[in-house]
Amino acid sequence: MVEHVLIDSLNLKAAELAARWKNQVRKAVQLKHYNTLDDDSLIRADTAIYKLLSRIFDRGMDRSLMGSFFVSLGKSRMQEGFPISEMIYAINLTERVIIEYIVTEYAPDSPGRMYQSMGVISDISEFFLLGCFYMTKGFLEAVYTKMNINDKVSEELLKKYFKDDFFFKKEE
Repeated sequence: MVEHVLIDSLNLKAAELAARWKNQVRKAVQLKHYNTLDDDSLIRADTAIYKLLSRIFDRGMDRSLMGSFFVSLGKSRMQEGFPISEMIYAINLTERVIIEYIVTEYAPDSPGRMYQSMGVISDISEFFLLGCFYMTKGFLEAVYTKMNINDKVSEELLKKYFKDDFFFKKEE
C-alpha cells in the first residue's frame, strides 16, 4: 500500500517533477525531437504522467486507464513525428525522476518510508514497463493505420511485418 503522502506529493509536485524531467531531456542529445519543444510544452506533457501514477497508486493498477493513456500517447507522438526510441528514453527519464525523488526527498524522512520505498519503486518499475508496452502498441498501431490508409500499403503486406495484435486497426 502506498502512503497517501506520496500519492499527494506526486499530484502536488507534478509540475516540479516535470521541470526536473525537462532538465534531463535538455541534457540528452538522443532526444532531438523532444528538444525541439519549448519548456512549457515539455513540462505540460510530462505532468500528466505523474498525475496518472498518483491515481494508479491511489486506486490500484488499472490496466484500462493506463492502456488508454499510453496508447493515446504513442499514437499522438507518432503522428507528431517522434521516433519510438526517443519516446521510450523519455519515459525512462520520467521513471528516474520519480525514483530519485523518492530516494532523496520522500524516503529519508523515516525508516518506515525507507522500507516502503523498496516496494513502491518496484511498483513504479511495473507501471513504466507496462506504460512502454502500451505506448509501443499505440505507436505501432498508428504506423499500421497510416501505412494502410494514407500510404495504401496492402493489408497483406502490413500483416507480414506487423505481427502485433492491435486494439484498433483503423481510425474511427
